[in-house]
Amino acid sequence: MGKIQVLDEQLANQIAAGEVVERPASVIKELVENAIDAGSSVIDITIEEGGLSFIRVTDNGAGIEPADMETAFQRHATSKISSSSDLFKIASLGFRGEALPSIAAVSRLECVSSTDSTGLAQRLVIEGGTVTASEPANAPQGTDMSVRDLFYNTPARLKYMKAIQTELGHITDYVYRIALAHPGIAITLKHNGSVLLRTLGTGDRLQVIAAVYGTNTAKAMLKVEGETSDYDLRGYVSKPELTRANRNGMTVIVNGRYIRSHAVNQAILQAYHTLLPINRFPIVVLEIGMHPSLLDVNVHPSKMEVRFSKENELRTLVEQAVKGALGQVRHIPGPAEKREREKPMFVQDAISFHRPDPLSMPWGQERTPPSADGPSGASGGSARSSSAYNPSRPAGSSSLPSAGTGSAYNPSFPQLPKRDYVPKDAAERLYKPAEQRDISVREAAAPWEQAAPALQAPEETAAPSQAPDSEPPVGETKERPDGTPAFPELYWIGQLHGTYIVAQAEEGLYLIDQHAAHERINYEYYFRKFGNPQAASQQLLVPLTLEFTSGEAEQLRGMTGLFQEAGVELEPFGAQTFLIRSYPEWFPQGEEQAIIEEMAELLLSERKSINIAKLREKAAIMCSCKASIKANDRKTREEGEALLARLAACNQPYTCPHGRPIVVHLSTYQLEKMFKRVMS
Repeated sequence: MGKIQVLDEQLANQIAAGEVVERPASVIKELVENAIDAGSSVIDITIEEGGLSFIRVTDNGAGIEPADMETAFQRHATSKISSSSDLFKIASLGFRGEALPSIAAVSRLECVSSTDSTGLAQRLVIEGGTVTASEPANAPQGTDMSVRDLFYNTPARLKYMKAIQTELGHITDYVYRIALAHPGIAITLKHNGSVLLRTLGTGDRLQVIAAVYGTNTAKAMLKVEGETSDYDLRGYVSKPELTRANRNGMTVIVNGRYIRSHAVNQAILQAYHTLLPINRFPIVVLEIGMHPSLLDVNVHPSKMEVRFSKENELRTLVEQAVKGALGQVRHIPGPAEKREREKPMFVQDAISFHRPDPLSMPWGQERTPPSADGPSGASGGSARSSSAYNPSRPAGSSSLPSAGTGSAYNPSFPQLPKRDYVPKDAAERLYKPAEQRDISVREAAAPWEQAAPALQAPEETAAPSQAPDSEPPVGETKERPDGTPAFPELYWIGQLHGTYIVAQAEEGLYLIDQHAAHERINYEYYFRKFGNPQAASQQLLVPLTLEFTSGEAEQLRGMTGLFQEAGVELEPFGAQTFLIRSYPEWFPQGEEQAIIEEMAELLLSERKSINIAKLREKAAIMCSCKASIKANDRKTREEGEALLARLAACNQPYTCPHGRPIVVHLSTYQLEKMFKRVMS
């Protein structure tokens, strides 16, 4: 007697359920996708105890004919494909016909469905794969699926289910993504009586993003659009300051189906290049439309993985479209979103801190107005002798004793240098356009030439489209040549802790991380230099030596060509040693050997995936970091203004090469709110 036998239908369905129904979220996925395929505009999902005890999915779709009710729960029964050729143009979310029988095999299932608005319906009850009831019923058009006691007859599967909150997390994750994929469907999710999600079905994807991630997140999303002859791309990406610690916020939709695609995710992250901090990821909702023949969804039973026929074309489209969206805004984070208000409810009266004109001040007999030649008068008094004018004080008195008296001077405070009084029109003159101020275009950029060597950089740091001698001052242009917003016109105020430059503009207060800013300036300079390194390569009279392990040296022998393309001549010298014969003259002084060692480590760690473009970028980042000024490095006003001028000329002045923000903005409105000058 033979040992091979055909399994009965019920046992085969239980085994198949292990592939299709992994957890409660799998049940919801299959039922919701069936509801979408049925043309539903409203889908209600109700679950209890993380879906283990009860799942109900109700829709208003086309419904199931009474004659097809029992057939629908047989294996490989489907209305979505009829021949093998249909597999090459699948437009529905489901098509295998495995979901319903697999779910029914491991639960107590009840299905009530009606195909019209007459109220006539059919009811089917299945327990563990066995039909226990099939009868007429009354119900509105659509389908009502109830699944109870999931895995009740497969205790081994039930044993390995996670905690209720874990299972609920998988369910909400899927429902959120399917809602983002179909903004035209009103979807409601309830758990133990609490509403976890409710969308309106208006077709506005931004409203769904607000329902899923919150209103503030929706406000920080940027619209993405792009198309080719094969692909159509629509969706939203978050500003770089809005990130998450993992990729869970990245949703990619293809023809209405949520998928996981490493290729598309990499294209998105490449578009954010240097805009994101390390190990941070954006929130993304992108929908890709294409002809079904360009897509293979029959890769995995879960249908979460797909294959694209023209993947390189798609990657290019995604990267360029996301880059385009990111390039249309300034990436300057602040403590909160700026709220626009035309007329605040109450504004406190402003107090002017400008001194009156010298000639109108009630000077005492011992004081005289300042002259162009300096202090005058027998006593040597001047308008500078007092730190602040107070008309209530007797003439000639001072609000604070001078540092020289020592009577009430607090040595814990640094003695500030004496400054001229601030004219009344100082603010007006400060914010005038450059051409109306008493300063020429060249003079505005002049502080760069006067800056300390630590801030010096060759003229190539300017944007490629600008000639070095025609660099605009900070904020001279309101829009960049490519149409992206100009960097704000910043004016130096001071330096905080030797680390942050404090600046102002018409929009409010700005803090600039001087190290991150200098890194960005240097990165763009070195990246261009690495594009033609051989032109500036210099031979060494005494070669430098590098030593590696035998295994590392063997790998590097096949990579000397990459070093050569980067302008470094590396020559094997023995079993474990290499000689550095030459390197570009613009390498940061004193850091040449360290940079080449890091380049070698990069090549060894990346192995076969490295290429000259990636090496060029990594090397530019290494050079920029080593050559940049550090924190606690005090700078003069001229050096700070020079840094701001060079930063404004960068192609991307908002983040350092590692993705950290360079500039933080505190708007005038936010300042007024904090000081209670605006009450609203």
